[in-house]
Amino acid sequence: MAMCKVNTSLHFNKRTIAGGNREASVETYWVPNTDVYVTDEGLVIKVELAGIRREDLELTADGKRLKISGHRPDDCRGAKCKFQVMEINYGAFESIIEMPPGYDLTRAKAVYQNGFLRIDVPDIPSRPQKTHSVPISNGE
Repeated sequence: MAMCKVNTSLHFNKRTIAGGNREASVETYWVPNTDVYVTDEGLVIKVELAGIRREDLELTADGKRLKISGHRPDDCRGAKCKFQVMEINYGAFESIIEMPPGYDLTRAKAVYQNGFLRIDVPDIPSRPQKTHSVPISNGE
């Protein structure tokens, strides 16, 4: 099974500052920690998204790609704080996962609970092989 997480950990959108040639980072995108595993029912994608409200999440299926995006607000610290350690990502995030063959994104279901988003993507149902008679000719 070939599973592909399309994007990397951190992305910067850049724009040219008015009146100059310098570029400034306008917004940073981060990619949340993600587990993907297979069960008897299909594929499970589990994404760690602590501190994010359900209404700030968006899931989009496009063909064989699943895009998970949203925003974690940074409203818990003062404007003049000086970090000693900073390991929590804030702001916009995006994760794009390309599905391997055999899974049906159109029937995916998602649940967000206790800071984890779980997406269940069922197997594509296989058609049962019907038994039928094969005619035998006389060789004429």
